[in-house]
Amino acid sequence: MAPALPYVAVGLGVMQASQQNAAGKYNQSIQNRNAQLADQEATQIEKQAEFDLARFDQNFAQLQSQTTTRILKSGAELGGTGIRVLRRNAEEAEVEKNTITYNSKVAAAQRREAGNMFRIQGQFARQQGRSAAISTLVSTGLSFAGSSAGKTLLGGTKPAGTFDGASSFSQYAANPTGYSGSF
Repeated sequence: MAPALPYVAVGLGVMQASQQNAAGKYNQSIQNRNAQLADQEATQIEKQAEFDLARFDQNFAQLQSQTTTRILKSGAELGGTGIRVLRRNAEEAEVEKNTITYNSKVAAAQRREAGNMFRIQGQFARQQGRSAAISTLVSTGLSFAGSSAGKTLLGGTKPAGTFDGASSFSQYAANPTGYSGSF
């Protein structure tokens, strides 16, 4: 059984390297999924901003109508102060719309950047898996090459205590059976 141990160790090393590589791929797929979710969130933020702007426009139109009605109901004309009030409302509305647009663009950009970071982390996780697998394979290979089975298999020196029957070609030619005893 002892001569088989180096081969078992090689098999286990290869299995470990395979698992490390698979773990790297799995971690990368998780990060890629996180990136995909971040991109979807960015798109949702942009859609929400469009909805918020449309709702704001409706509310603003209603406010302007109510303001106009109140001015006229009070008996004042739309000239002078009434127009200034409506213009000021319109200016504030434009600032508010710009703020909504800006905030949504910043939030969407942050989610997209988070997606990019997830992709980078996924690539890093994949490289870590590969690196660990390569390191395991190299370590296993070096251990095997240094073992007696590895030396024998790779043509290195023969393990101590082994004898092939003849120590040189001339000795083999003189006695091909390798028998050196008497009958």
